[in-house]
Amino acid sequence: LMAGQNSIRINTHEHRSSRSKEHQILLPDGVKLLPQIMKENGYYTFNAGKTDYNYIWDKDATYSFTAARGSLLVEEGFSKLKNHQPFFGQIQTGGGKTNTGKMDDLPRTSPDEITVPADYPDNEVYRGVVAQHYDAIRKEDQLVGNILKGLKEADLLENTIVVYFSDHGANNLLRHKQMCTEGGLHVPFVLMGPEKYVPLKEKKRDDLVNMLDLTATTLAWAGIRIPERYEGQMLFGKAHQPREFVAAQKDRLDHTIDRVRTIRTDRYRYVRNFKTDRIFLQPQYRDGKDPAINLHQLYAEGKLSPVHKKIYFGERPAEELYDVIKDPAMVNDLAQDPALAGELKRHRKLLADWLAIGDLGAGEEPIAELKDNGDNRKWGIGVNPEYEVYREDSDGDGLSDIWETVNGRDPSDGWLQFEFNCGGHQTEGWESEDIDNNIAGYLGYLDFTLQSGKGILKRDGLNVPVSRKNKSLEIVLRSTKSMSVRLLINGKLLPAEKVKAAKKYQSVKIKLNNSVGKESIQNLELQFDGSKGNFVEIDSIRMVNG
Repeated sequence: LMAGQNSIRINTHEHRSSRSKEHQILLPDGVKLLPQIMKENGYYTFNAGKTDYNYIWDKDATYSFTAARGSLLVEEGFSKLKNHQPFFGQIQTGGGKTNTGKMDDLPRTSPDEITVPADYPDNEVYRGVVAQHYDAIRKEDQLVGNILKGLKEADLLENTIVVYFSDHGANNLLRHKQMCTEGGLHVPFVLMGPEKYVPLKEKKRDDLVNMLDLTATTLAWAGIRIPERYEGQMLFGKAHQPREFVAAQKDRLDHTIDRVRTIRTDRYRYVRNFKTDRIFLQPQYRDGKDPAINLHQLYAEGKLSPVHKKIYFGERPAEELYDVIKDPAMVNDLAQDPALAGELKRHRKLLADWLAIGDLGAGEEPIAELKDNGDNRKWGIGVNPEYEVYREDSDGDGLSDIWETVNGRDPSDGWLQFEFNCGGHQTEGWESEDIDNNIAGYLGYLDFTLQSGKGILKRDGLNVPVSRKNKSLEIVLRSTKSMSVRLLINGKLLPAEKVKAAKKYQSVKIKLNNSVGKESIQNLELQFDGSKGNFVEIDSIRMVNG
């Protein structure tokens, strides 16, 4: 917003990047922040509240005045601005994050009187979350009223353009904040000001707006040329063209690594998931809060509806398509609907063309940046495979000491153990070259369909010393059809073991029979041989003493 370009164009797309001394991000040559441009053109610029920019910037060149709290100007009054005109200012309010612990002067929302969005369970926990969000909105409305009152009392309101907007949806609704959904990306955007700048005849518009349009419009209001690199446009005037689409993206947030790109047109939202090896509800900073705890508990108890189970804990599809006019909660994925094949193709091309301009999120972060955000942080420790690149694996089992500690394991036991249940690094390094469907399933289970009747899973990068306890490889799994499984360990093929068709999990043990010798275990390969269409779900793979 400050630079007038989408963050993936200027390498500022990763949350809390450019914080460490070892890795700092500079803006491209020639890029100046919006307040800096305004200041250089004679405006008194100020910011009351957070900045949280993901790059190195010059505070003195950008703002004439800053305050730590957004409410400061309201408390002290706006009269000081009379002697600093023209002015351009930002006031950061609490919005949906507003603390509603004390609301003695405002009525509270009853959880019994609200409607829970369709993508959440309708229970006491989520009714409380939605009711609290409404309370935050009510308190926010009071603050905005005080700001307008302050401007009026300072005789500034009639000659000031006021713009109100937010950055994301509800804070504790897990499919809103940080997510590429309607709930997370469709935000309020309200303007008021002299009719010369904000035409009254357009009291309500229904065309698509990118928040980057505000950056361009601000310069246009001030009579300043809009830089060619800007992705926004002036929202008023003869040159305005309604947008065909608005695009957005998600990459790493706090310690949780993802890559999602999305396109919103008048009727549809298209979502492209690039990291389909991890569930939607990955380990994140809200894991210790009631909304996340409740979802995990309902899943474990088998009380989640099929829709909610799929949304939060199911396999991530590469593509999603929703009719957000009929389905704003995005619970009915239409990507596989033959009737919408044309729309899917159109949105796929719109996204491809938008990304072709530049997407610096296509690569991985520098190690220094990963370390600074994924290790020993208050919001959590990263468990995604990207972190494993630089971490130490002292016992050679293919899982770093940090990863094993976070997941309740002993990082020095030299024990091969893969339990597919952490949600962040689902397949734990297992890969396949001939199984062409996603091997990362519900809650992190390793699952796949043997479309040809055969399939191979591989795990490389091991260096586990052979010990007496490594007598067998145990696979806990279930299969819809009977099949056989063989183990190839360090290139040596062991006898096949039969697996019966069963709905319940069963244990299959493959005896090593001293096949490893005195070598360390370097790699494993599981070969499955059965019938076409056989569905296999693996709960764990581990070495056992027996």
